[in-house]
Amino acid sequence: MSLFKVFKMPASGSTPYEKSGVLADQFCNAIGVLQQCGPPASFSNIQTAINKDQPANPTEEYAQLFAALIARTAKDIDVLIDSLPSEESTAALQAASLYKLEEENHEAATCLEDVVYRGDMLLEKIQSALADIAQSQLKTRSGTHSQCLPDS
Repeated sequence: MSLFKVFKMPASGSTPYEKSGVLADQFCNAIGVLQQCGPPASFSNIQTAINKDQPANPTEEYAQLFAALIARTAKDIDVLIDSLPSEESTAALQAASLYKLEEENHEAATCLEDVVYRGDMLLEKIQSALADIAQSQLKTRSGTHSQCLPDS
């Protein structure tokens, strides 16, 4: 018996979806059998438009591409190795470095809070000035309209 499953056809009352699933499984099995038992085919005599555009010896291009990828990967590995802590770096030195970074972080956070506070104060001043301008414009417009109206 083959390595592939043997499926029974569904009963006549089953849905088209179930039938298509069984047919798809059988089609997949048929392709597998063809791949397993079929002899290899040679397409060396066939020239298509795509093959005409490609160079005669693509293995040289592949070799250059893979060499470039290997070189880039080697550089990435070197960068990763350089970023690792050195042998002289002990747990105490790393802890001290982390403590220093924490202090710098707190200082930056304090500075940021101060900048945000000053920005909020400036925003309030701008909003107040805009409200004053709007009130002045409304008073000016209402004064102009009252002057234009004749007395009755």
